[in-house]
Amino acid sequence: MQIFKTTTGLKGFLEDCRDNNKKISLVPTMGGLHDGHLKLVDRARAISDIVVVSIFVNPTQFARGEDFEDYPNTLSSDQKKLESKGVDVLFLPSKGEIYPDGLHNDYKVGEIGQILCGAFRPSHFDGVAQVVQRFFDIVKPDYSVFGEKDYQQLLIIKSLVDKLKLDILIESVETQREIDGLAMSTRNQYLSHEDRKKAPNFYLKLNALKKSILDGKSIETSRLRVIDDLDEEFETEYLEVLDANNLTQIETKTSEIIIISAIRFGGTRLIDNIVFRRTNV
Repeated sequence: MQIFKTTTGLKGFLEDCRDNNKKISLVPTMGGLHDGHLKLVDRARAISDIVVVSIFVNPTQFARGEDFEDYPNTLSSDQKKLESKGVDVLFLPSKGEIYPDGLHNDYKVGEIGQILCGAFRPSHFDGVAQVVQRFFDIVKPDYSVFGEKDYQQLLIIKSLVDKLKLDILIESVETQREIDGLAMSTRNQYLSHEDRKKAPNFYLKLNALKKSILDGKSIETSRLRVIDDLDEEFETEYLEVLDANNLTQIETKTSEIIIISAIRFGGTRLIDNIVFRRTNV
């Protein structure tokens, strides 16, 4: 596995790869890698010749008071995991390499970035779009792979590619879960031992809402009941039932549905979702 810390070196290597008709995949990460990240790498490996993984904790997607300074740094372990997966390139840029002209961001995500997580983390998705656009410009991948746990982010990245008319195929990988159902996340390590034992109830309650919907019960009544259930253990930021294609309100004939939620628990913020098809419409 080759490691690059400068855009100049990486671009030169990848240009040689393209000259040899190699297809390139990019997996952008902030490090703290777990099996969910490695599934993204597996997908990238399956669809391309060259797999590039970036590790960069992006300052522009963190608000004041969030965990930018404390975000887990597990670089040594991350490198070993990536080497075991046969990753070709690890890109470890500095802030200056990614933002040589400063942190100013002209790209605005728009309405989809202002709802759900965006309502609680203003400008977060503008920062995500900014850094992903920068990585796309540096790597010029044929493919880029993202996880469905960050579902709102996934749709925003797809929208960015469409708006900018980039020749990049966005691939997604389903949410990876621990044995008890908790969605894998770097931030799970923030949970205390006791909180970790209770955290899977988040996913269980989302599944209860899914069952109610599939049983034909009132979506709004069921949603409000599950919010009450969540609030008995967690602090619910939001819980919505939306059209999975665009995160808009569902209509009578909407078949592709997402239950999407964020909670706070013991100082840790967790997100999760369930995408499913409703056939009784």
